[in-house]
Amino acid sequence: MSAAAVTGSDILMTGVVPSHLESVFPVFRDSGCEIIIDGEGVRISAPYRLQSPKLIRTMPYPGFPTDAQAPVMSMAAVADGMTVFVENMFLSRYSHVSELCRFGADIRVEGKVAVVDGVRRLLSANVRAQDLRGAAALVVAALCARGQSEISGIEYLERGYEDLELVLSSLGADVKKL
Repeated sequence: MSAAAVTGSDILMTGVVPSHLESVFPVFRDSGCEIIIDGEGVRISAPYRLQSPKLIRTMPYPGFPTDAQAPVMSMAAVADGMTVFVENMFLSRYSHVSELCRFGADIRVEGKVAVVDGVRRLLSANVRAQDLRGAAALVVAALCARGQSEISGIEYLERGYEDLELVLSSLGADVKKL
């Protein structure tokens, strides 16, 4: 969903259980995305320019999942305004922040709080994933960055996302696995 949001896309996701995503839908709606749930799946339609979702607090189920925090942070990095993330589940869940900053993201971390000031555009970068969720965040950032980016450490990504390069390519992304 974050990849669709940062690229201004309109995507129908099938094979998902909408009730499993109920805690993330409000963040995307606050960002200006339209979420439509029907019998076929979930459709996300993103605006040209995202708005800041303002405040995101990770919580135990049924709250906002800590697993979604990193990819949503990439989305907030290009949204208009400031987003505050409060990580209530795990210490050191912000390992992706320094790599997002290499794309030009404006993010400051103090303990369990990260403040993201959205920038107009991210720029290409060569970055290294350090965990699964951070790898997903870097892919989202690379999709909307100007220029060609390279992400190393994809073994983390492959642990949780099967054939992601094929999925993204089928949606029009120029992605190559080396």
